[in-house]
Amino acid sequence: MTHQAGFHAPHGGADFLGLRRSRNGGTEIVYDDGVTRRMIWRVAEEGVSEARLTDALRVAVGSTRVLPALYDELKKRAIAIERVAG
Repeated sequence: MTHQAGFHAPHGGADFLGLRRSRNGGTEIVYDDGVTRRMIWRVAEEGVSEARLTDALRVAVGSTRVLPALYDELKKRAIAIERVAG
């Protein structure tokens, strides 16, 4: 998996979703609204393909309500997450 990948909202908002590797080698999802909110989740299971994750993030960031869309997209793909910060 790549070390980092990021997606910005195309509808003019400052919303950002990204993937990164944590210090211990796990995969994390980062959300930032560009103003006050920054949230981080750890992907609970190892071996989730980068394609599944990036597809979920790409669809979610294209929505006007990014966080609900992110949760829906991860659920559709059966990707479990654990909140780390935010």
